[in-house]
Amino acid sequence: MPVTLDIRTSQSPEWDDGVWDAFVETHPRGHFLQLSGWGKFKEAFGWEAVRVGLFEAGQIVAGAQILLRPLVKLPLTPRFAYIPKGPVVDWEQQDLVERLFRAIHTEARRHRAAMLRIEPELRDTPEHRSRLQALGFTPSSRWIQPRTTVWIDLTPDEETMLKRMKQKWRYNVRLAGRKGVVVREGNEEDVEAFIGLMQVTGERKAFGVHAADYYRTFWRMFAPAGRAALLLAEFEGEPLAGIMVGRTGKHAYYFYGASGNRRRNLMPSHRLQWEAMRWAKARGCTGYDLWGVPDEVADDPDAPIPDPPAGMWGVWRFKRGFGGEVVRYVGAWDRGYLPGVLAAARKWHI
Repeated sequence: MPVTLDIRTSQSPEWDDGVWDAFVETHPRGHFLQLSGWGKFKEAFGWEAVRVGLFEAGQIVAGAQILLRPLVKLPLTPRFAYIPKGPVVDWEQQDLVERLFRAIHTEARRHRAAMLRIEPELRDTPEHRSRLQALGFTPSSRWIQPRTTVWIDLTPDEETMLKRMKQKWRYNVRLAGRKGVVVREGNEEDVEAFIGLMQVTGERKAFGVHAADYYRTFWRMFAPAGRAALLLAEFEGEPLAGIMVGRTGKHAYYFYGASGNRRRNLMPSHRLQWEAMRWAKARGCTGYDLWGVPDEVADDPDAPIPDPPAGMWGVWRFKRGFGGEVVRYVGAWDRGYLPGVLAAARKWHI
């Protein structure tokens, strides 16, 4: 006899974001981008966030945070629905997965969604691809989150973690400390220094950065609650580099990084990543996600780096030496709710 499951959404009177976040925090498939705070953060920048959950005997057993925005910037247009790093569900329970997606589709359509894109944190295997196809999804060529990343195992002792790094990276981490680079956790006032470093980084590497208020809002929404931190590497009081990291459950994530043009020979960025790992480990995390490398390195981690290293190749040159595991996920998958919407959306580069 099928188990009775109640469907609740974040617009239901009985919904509690604290209960949702506790579920995300403890579930093996929970992710920072599924926290209610991430939805509220994205709402400050043009999205709408809704959450849907399946409850059994009053306990949440599966769910998803859905982000929505118009497909095009016109009044009352159909909307694009997106589930980043979700849904949060035991993918081995087929019946539960199917029932959750029925609830997701109902909620997405209720909010005028013309299509849904999901980016589940499932490894890229034939089995997982077949499962998504059976659910009515087709692979997208456009990923919002990186498809391939590097995970650092934080379970060993610190000396073992250092030994797993390439020799040059281990040397640079220690060099920065010997030369007087100090890493500290920044406060709200320090966010302005980070923004300045970010602007310098964007100019040096010729890539776009978020508006300044994006970083201010991220810090305010997550750092005071202990879910994120700004780490600054300084030399004699001068900020040389900074990173913003977050954590959920047993996992920590490298989100944003910046460095100035001065004293780069002191290797502040290497020291920052090491201190981020220590920050996460001290808070009970067992894994640290370096967040994005070229997709090609999942097939060949020793692939030659182009000269000059365009796109993600520059960050791979930096991240490859920290002793992590390259992981490729299934990427983005789409399902349309209106005829022809996927073809049109892809034409609009969505």
